Parts: sequence; C-alpha cells; structure tokens
Amino acid sequence: MKTQGAYKYVIFLLLLFVGFAGNATEIWVSSTGKDSNVGTKESPLASLNMALRKARNMRRLHDPLVKNGIHIILMDGVYNLEEPVFIRPEDSGTKESPTIIEAEANANPVLSGGVQIKNWKKAKKINGLKKGVVWVADAPTKAGEVLNYRQIWINGKKAIRAKSTSGDKMDRILSWDKTSETCWIPYNDESIKFQPGMEMFIQQWWAIANLRIKNMELNGNKAKLYFEQPESRIQSEHPWPAPWISEKTGNSAFYLNNALSLLNEPGEWYLDRANAKIYYYPRENEDLTSAIVMVPMLENIITIKGTIDAPVHHVYLKGLTFKFSSWLRPSKQGHVPLQAGMYMLDAYKLKEPGTEDKAGLENQAWLGRPRAAVEVNYSNHIQLESCSFKHLASTGLDLHKGTNHNIVRGNLFKDVGGSAINVGVFSDEAFETHLPYHPEDEREVSFKDVITDNLITDVTNEDWGCLGISAGFVKNITIAHNEISDVSYSGIGLGWGWTKTINTMSGNKVIANKIHHYGKHLYDTAGVYTLSAQPESVIAENMVYDIYENPYAHDPYHWFYLYTDEGSSYFTVKNNWVPAEKFLQNANGPGNVWENNNAFVGDHIKHNAGIRDPYTSLLKEVVIDKSWPLQEIPHFAAVELIGENFDPEKIKSIAKTNGVINAQLYQWKNHTVLYAKLNHIEHLKSELVLEYPKAEIKTYNTPVYQFSKSERCDDANLAAEWDHVLLTANLVEDVKLQQEYLEYHKTQFEKWPEVAQGFCNADFQQLQVFKNGRQLMLIISIPKGADLDALNPKTTENNPRVNDWNAIMAKYQTGIKGTKPGEVWVFLNKLN
Repeated sequence: MKTQGAYKYVIFLLLLFVGFAGNATEIWVSSTGKDSNVGTKESPLASLNMALRKARNMRRLHDPLVKNGIHIILMDGVYNLEEPVFIRPEDSGTKESPTIIEAEANANPVLSGGVQIKNWKKAKKINGLKKGVVWVADAPTKAGEVLNYRQIWINGKKAIRAKSTSGDKMDRILSWDKTSETCWIPYNDESIKFQPGMEMFIQQWWAIANLRIKNMELNGNKAKLYFEQPESRIQSEHPWPAPWISEKTGNSAFYLNNALSLLNEPGEWYLDRANAKIYYYPRENEDLTSAIVMVPMLENIITIKGTIDAPVHHVYLKGLTFKFSSWLRPSKQGHVPLQAGMYMLDAYKLKEPGTEDKAGLENQAWLGRPRAAVEVNYSNHIQLESCSFKHLASTGLDLHKGTNHNIVRGNLFKDVGGSAINVGVFSDEAFETHLPYHPEDEREVSFKDVITDNLITDVTNEDWGCLGISAGFVKNITIAHNEISDVSYSGIGLGWGWTKTINTMSGNKVIANKIHHYGKHLYDTAGVYTLSAQPESVIAENMVYDIYENPYAHDPYHWFYLYTDEGSSYFTVKNNWVPAEKFLQNANGPGNVWENNNAFVGDHIKHNAGIRDPYTSLLKEVVIDKSWPLQEIPHFAAVELIGENFDPEKIKSIAKTNGVINAQLYQWKNHTVLYAKLNHIEHLKSELVLEYPKAEIKTYNTPVYQFSKSERCDDANLAAEWDHVLLTANLVEDVKLQQEYLEYHKTQFEKWPEVAQGFCNADFQQLQVFKNGRQLMLIISIPKGADLDALNPKTTENNPRVNDWNAIMAKYQTGIKGTKPGEVWVFLNKLN
C-alpha cells in the first residue's frame, strides 16, 4: 500500500512542467490585426488559424528559427470564430521545440463561438403581458437559414428557455405508456398551446431526457403527449433509467419548453425560427438597448485531432478563454442519455436476459457522445493551463480517444451545460456499452493523462446527468487537487461498462480533490463514483461534503459521498474525509479495500484537498447556491418503538429504504430501539407509524450530552469498527431536578474533566445521552469485540471523582416503567 507521501511524489513527477528555452519564434495575433500582416507584435495577424498556418509552414520547411519552439501570442480582445480552430499533426512540436499558444502577459484573449444579437425593440402585447414588457430582435442567419441555438446569455448571465413552470418548480407526469410511447401530464393552464418545436424536459433517476413533442391531445385537465423519433422509441423501450412512477415519492418531474405561449417570466426567451424573431423578457435592471446579448453558433471552438499513427503532440495552450459553444442534437434528434450525458443511439430491453459477459444483463444500448468546446483526439503531451471555459452549451473539454501524457491544470470551468471534462472512450457507437472494452490497439486508450488543480463550478446546468469530471475506459490517469462545486449530479465519475471483467482500465488515481454542493437535481449520486474492474486504482485523500437536497428525487435517500457501483473491483478507497460514512458498494466485484474514510482522518487531509498554489486565485470564482437547501448530514440517532409483535426484519427494511446507515436493533421487554446513522428522522418515524399504528414511537435525534474520543483524548485515534451498548432510564419527575441534571452535563467538560478522562481511560469511542420527555437513552460506543464490563472499571481506576459524579447523578435518575424497585439503568439486548 502506498503512503500519502508516495501519492504526492507520484503527482509531483507527473506535473513537472516542461522548461522552455529562450529565443523561441514569436507569432503575434490581434483581434484588430490582419491575416495579410507578417505576424509581429507591430504587425499582428488577425486569426489563430492563420498563425497556425504560418507556424506549420515554418516546421514544414525546417526553418532554423523554430529550434527553441514557436510562441503564438494572442493579444487582448475577442476573436469571433466563423469556424473552429483546427490543430492537426503538422502543428505538433517537440519537447525541445513545442508549439505554445498563449495569452499576452496580463491579457484576456477570448475565442468565441458566439454571435451577438443587436437592435432590440419593445414587442407588441404577448401572452397577456403589457406591450413593451417583452423585447424582440431579428434572429441571426447563416447560409440563408435562421441560426438555431438552445442558449442565450445576457451580459454573461444565461437566460431561461421559455418553460411551463416558474422558477425552479417542476410538475409531475401522470403516467407513461411504453406500448404507445405516450405520456399523460396535468394540464391546468389553458394559455399553454402546442407549437412545433416544443419539448419536454423530464427528470428520471440519474439522467434527464429532452423529448421533442410531436403532438399534444387535450382531455379536460390533462394532456397526452406524443414524441418524435428516434427519442420516442428509445425513451419507451430502454429500462434504465426510465420515467419514475411512485405514489410514495412522486412521479418523474418535468416541464415543457420552447414555445411562445410559455414566455411569461423575467429571464425567459424564445426563438421563433419560422418568423426569424427572438423574444426576451428582461430581468430587473437589464437594459436591452445596451446589453451584450450572445447566442452560440459553433459546436466546437478548438479541435485538436491527430490519427492513431500520426498524433498531435507537444502543443500547449495557456491563458486562453473559450466562450459560447453550441450543441444542437437535442433539437434535431432528441436526447435520451443512459448515464453521464452519453445519449442512446439505440436501446431496448432484452426479452431473454444475458450476454457472454453478464448473465443477468437485461438491456442493450449503443451510445453517442455530446460535443465539446475543445475536443482532443489522438494527441499526446498536450497542455492546457490557466484557461477559462465559460458559457458553454455542452462539454467543456473532451479528451476523447487516443490521448496520453496530457496535462490539464489550473483551468476554470464555469457555466458549462454538460460535464466540465470528459476523458476516455465511453464505448464507441458500434460497441454495446456494457461490454468490457479492451481494444486490440492500445493506442486508442486514454492513459497517463493528468487533470489537476482545476476549478469546476456551475456545470451540468443543461444536462443534469453529466458530471464535473467524467472518465470512461481510461488507464493510469490522475485526477488530483481539483475543486468541484454546484453540480447537478456527481462530482467525479471513473469507469464505464458495468462489468467485473478485467478490461483496459487500471492504475487510475482520484486523489486530494475537494467536492461539495453536488446532487442538485438528480440522485443515485456521489462525490466520487466508480464503475467496473480497475486493478491498482486508488480513491484517496479526497474531501467530500455538502450535498444539495433535491426536491424531486425518485429516491430521496439514494445519495452518497463515495459510491462504487456495478462491477467496481480492485479499488483502494482510503483516507477520504467525509462528514459521515454514507457510502454504497453496489454489485461490486472482488479486491476492493476500504480503509479509514470518515470525519476523523485528520485535518491535514481537509487542508491538502483542492486547488494548490499558484492557482488558488481561481477560488474567487466558486459558485455555491446558498438559496438551495442542503441534505442533513447522517448522524447517530435512535428511534424507540414501544408495543408488541414488532418484526425486526421489517423495521430494518423500512430503515434501509429511508437511507439509514448500518441499522442495529436492541430490545428490552416491549421496548425495541433502532440505533444508527440517519437523517430525516421524522420521516422514518412516519413510515414506522404506518406499519405499526398502535405502537408508541419516540425519537432521540439530538444528544443533550456527547463525549467523543477524537475530541477529548490524548490518543485521538478511533477504532475502525464499533459496538454500541444501549441503556435507558428516566429522569425524576421534579422539573427543577431535571434542569439541574442538564446543567451538570453542559458544564461537565469544564468542571468535571476527570469524567471525560475516565472515558478516555476506558477507551470509549463515543458516549451520547439523548432525552425524550423524561426518558434518557444512553449509548456507549466501544471498539468492536471489546467487553464493556472489562472497560468500565477503568473509568474510576485512580480517578475517585468519577464516583463522586456518579453519586450526584443518581439522585436525578429513576427506572422506566417495568423496572424492578431500585433498578435505574436497564441494558437493551442487541438483536441479531
């Protein structure tokens, strides 16, 4: 097992920055230059493509001036692209003579795939709104056709495609008929009119779908939706994920969008392609006579593309900003993803389950891949440093196929519609996605890429099922020291294939990342999520915390800090800081090692996680939606059932469906107590009340006293596993004495330090006292396998003041109903 220091050493070696010799050839580019210029600072070129052509010719002719490299320097300004920048094998440098494309010192060159919309005017009365509330402009055209797009930004803030619900609210579907491929929805607003181009956006488990509506049939207070192909068939035939129907947690949430009749709130817009007009309802303080209104035109801003035998190599991009990329597949063919934004080209449920690799597999799927602002294929020793990826429709950066030894470091990804970074193959279009990927030519595989010290924030805001960083079939890659926040689904995903079979993946490392405020819209989620067999792979020293509370979750408790999903095998998951051990190991394969993942791993893990110098200035860009509620952190608590004929297995089953961690049951006479880590205790209580309506059910959620070894003892190391001993008693009926008892416990650590020292001497890991009415619930947590009778005498050994404390406490305590005369504390027996 490698140590923490060894991990850091590996990362250090991977991140050694190439030193560049002086006297490199310079080619200058300016947004006010001309491509007929010579390319000096005094006579700059106008475009990066022309600069690359000039550099390409110099290398082709073996110009001696390129011996120490070529620096293409972009001056300050916006470079509006008519076509993507294409970097090809002939643009490659060498280690000694790299091709460097960088910003001039203190400049911010922006490569923009967008078009500005000008000449806004107040529109006539629309949707019952006063004249002039909505504004209108001519829609831009290209090649004689109205430009299509799915996003618009007003002064850098994304507007909202006109939709049927207000704010963050969503409606819920009524039903889904897979045979007819139709859906019933509530219809309570007669102002909503069907219009060609209207879409349905639906949330389903860990993914969303964008479905183009073919027709809408009204029937009283509901409407029946028909959809275009191919998404109609795929949406109804594929089983995972699918529309959710549940009386208990609610059906799948949805809204309709992209119709003029839906334009009724500030911040909404609509593109009327038939009449070449765009409409916008301004937010407060937005003045469209002066606002900069941008729409995306290009799906790619930069393409770096070699071949398997002639890769691009030694090209470095530094200090550039990429803005306003588009992605139009959902408008043309719909968008039904399987996971991580990878959309299904074909998918269906098998009548007879099973494949050669997986006997129980019941579905098949073939996948496509969303476009990215910067796409990299068959390239090595590429570096992207201190760049900004902002206002993008889909993926920010995609290291797709045949990438290796590339470094992505110190970049900002902010306001990105899909994943910030995709890396590796997620199954080729012709390759069934559940099969283990192991190509005959290993050069197809992405390996030894390094993604480090990047800030990824406010991403996945179009396709909620995407991730901060999503890695498919990759090998020996390192994802380290990134910070990820404000994500709709998971922070980092590693692996693909849902298979225990050994495949191309191995040696991957996810180390010292800081992941928080994720799971905003979808569940079955985690800070770090893995799939499939990946020998010698490590998830270590990450800090994962603060998950958003999703108001429309299909399963409100199916969220985790760390999650090894189907087929995950041969992982070491070690020394990750999480506030609670809320993990899932679902259908894992062999060889996984979990060790020391909790809130007690040490402050150095927390301090070391995330972005390091010299990139910490990025942290001023972190997005956290403070208006969005957070999940309650799972914590130790107890629920007591008083009555007869309780089924322990039924109680545990209810606990499991309510996200309870490691539920344990204890019993004394007619008292049954569930003790575990949980959140939303009142919801759990309500579920138990439904099952046992005649029982008295009490909750113990917040301790009135808590001792923790990690906080109070010189030896703060905690045992890996604990046993819990439960006792219960009553306080005396005198209210004044009850208050005295509580006051003693509030000041015990200051006035009676010997008591805590006694607990330390006895190696108590934790001691909690809960109170409900007069009843107390005492839980003593000790190392697993230890004997309380052997440990307890150590609390008073050479420590007489503990006896004094116990004597004082005795006057406040009495037995609960059913105890014998003189009996106070009773032990509850643990049930198997």
